[in-house]
Amino acid sequence: MKPEPTDQPRGDLATLATLFPYLWRYKGRVILAMAFLLVAKLANVGVPWVLKDIVDALDPAQNALILLPAGLLLAYGGLRLANALFSELRDLVFARVTQRAIRQIALQVFEHLHRLSLAFHLERRTGGVSRDIERGCRGIGFVLNFMLFNILPTIAEIALVAVILLARYDWPFAAVTLGTIGAYIAFTLGITEWRMRFHRRMNELDSRANARAIDSLLNYETVKYFTNEAFEARRYDAQLAQWEQAALANQRSLSVLNLGQGAIIAVGITALMFLAAQEVVAGTMTLGELVMVNAYLLQLYMPLGFLGFVYREIRHSLSDMERMFALLRENQAIADDPDARPLQVRQGEVAFRDVHFGYHPERPILKGVSFTIGPGEKVAVVGPSGAGKSTLARLLFRFYDVDQGAIEIDGQDIRAVTQESLRAAIGVVPQDTVLFNDTIYYNIAYGRPDAPREAVIAAARAAHIHDFIVSLPEGYDTLVGERGLKLSGGEKQRIAIARALLKDPPIMVFDEATSALDSHTEEAILETLREAARARTTLVIAHRLSTVVDADRILVLRKGRIVEAGTHHELLEQGGVYAEMWRLQQQGR
Repeated sequence: MKPEPTDQPRGDLATLATLFPYLWRYKGRVILAMAFLLVAKLANVGVPWVLKDIVDALDPAQNALILLPAGLLLAYGGLRLANALFSELRDLVFARVTQRAIRQIALQVFEHLHRLSLAFHLERRTGGVSRDIERGCRGIGFVLNFMLFNILPTIAEIALVAVILLARYDWPFAAVTLGTIGAYIAFTLGITEWRMRFHRRMNELDSRANARAIDSLLNYETVKYFTNEAFEARRYDAQLAQWEQAALANQRSLSVLNLGQGAIIAVGITALMFLAAQEVVAGTMTLGELVMVNAYLLQLYMPLGFLGFVYREIRHSLSDMERMFALLRENQAIADDPDARPLQVRQGEVAFRDVHFGYHPERPILKGVSFTIGPGEKVAVVGPSGAGKSTLARLLFRFYDVDQGAIEIDGQDIRAVTQESLRAAIGVVPQDTVLFNDTIYYNIAYGRPDAPREAVIAAARAAHIHDFIVSLPEGYDTLVGERGLKLSGGEKQRIAIARALLKDPPIMVFDEATSALDSHTEEAILETLREAARARTTLVIAHRLSTVVDADRILVLRKGRIVEAGTHHELLEQGGVYAEMWRLQQQGR
């Protein structure tokens, strides 16, 4: 699975079609906005007509007795006001449609990202994905507003003005107008298609550079440990240098487009003014009609010039949106079955039945692992690094599906129940605790967000972290920093324990839950964990054997297989792998 969405375009029409359902939910507002738009455009088209009558009324060659055309002036002002008023009403009515569509699509992408498998999130680049979502949401607003309220109305206005010129004047007026517009549109479409490859390349490199920066900042401490600030800066600058070249190529292609568009409009306006001036000299057109033709030209070519910009930006926005929608097309590797039911935890028995699993087909991790944790039983899994201990927890949470075999809870295959109900029944204290950049209270309460404050504090006391928290100047309101960097490893781990205790699930998993604690604190926490495990089915994954001597059963995992099983004393008497591990650790202590 690729970590980032593909940059291969799916098609602009397909991307636009994705937006349609979000618009149609508010069809009443869309129709009302289009009605306001129509009134505004009709008022805009009427302005040059009234201006012509005003000029003719003030022309001595047309009227010997010149009077102030008050009615025409008021009509002129009224049409200008109507254009501005109904344009604003249009934006006001449509604003909710645009913002709600952005909100709903962004939420849909966010929820979908949370549904994707752990494999996707281990491979993705956070900075690149966040930049794709940011640009995609911005592109939606641009496309909705300018596609409906600029491109389509401008095309309609062009057709209306061409009809007026053709009806009132000789055919060359309409021919030059339509010819200029046709040449402009053809040039814009052709050059913009050529330019899109530069824009896509620039976006891709921008996402890469942002991902590089985010990755470096998230690993700030590692950078400092190895004094690699200059190395990180060089890597980031290398990405920026590639982006700079793509941006320059994009700007050069933009200059070619702008120059060509300007030349086409200049030729068209000059030709039409020559035609109109000749008609005035010949006496077949009034001065007011010359002004009207000029006004129509300005009214057409100014938005037409803007239309070129809008079309370019719409194409860019569609490209940005496509990258965001590509995230929605990422397959959900771990999905609930259509007939999946909520997990019913009656006793809490957990069974691994002949489980085979590997993150990659060519590298199996677990090779036929079978064991059962009875209701209320505490089972520990120990073994060397890389044996597959933490993989057991990931499979139990169904972050991955087993390749062969099955995992059952009270006889229910976890693949046949909903993931939400499965994970609600299991609490975990992970080996690597990552906290949200929020308060200590928030991070503990995350185990059960609706828990009363007294329960949160009780969980903190049980995890032996309460006294430390209240000693801080801001107490439970202390911010922990990005990924909890303001706290020590032991403090983060105790917060994770408190969070799991607050959740109060029937099944608990402790994955090296005391690895970051000192010996004194570990003894206190172990007593807490024993209390927590007493009424629950508990799986303990440990490297330090001293933390599991009280387990009801200890499983020794080696090279993906269970090679020994028994209590602490039974395994020592066997004199096998466990006894050797115990001897080495005791010597180390």
